[in-house]
Amino acid sequence: MTKAELINNLTDTLKHRDLTKTVINEVCDVLFDTLAKGIKKDKRFTYPGFGTWTVKKRAARTGRNPQTGDTIKIKASKTVGFKPAPKFKNAI
Repeated sequence: MTKAELINNLTDTLKHRDLTKTVINEVCDVLFDTLAKGIKKDKRFTYPGFGTWTVKKRAARTGRNPQTGDTIKIKASKTVGFKPAPKFKNAI
């Protein structure tokens, strides 16, 4: 699902509340910005019944350049992992 599809779906679902696509777009932007800030600050964000996002660390490692086959050093980095809640996982 794309952002546009999400906004269209929410607009259709909340049609009776007279919310425009512009307002729903702004709400979605604020929601995901807040989610990102929460994950950055607390290293995790949990939404009951949906799942938990956590910051994960990747260790430095060696890899290969697929075009040349040369070995390269890949720096340590951070990423975000997601673990679905059992309720969500069973619904899929």
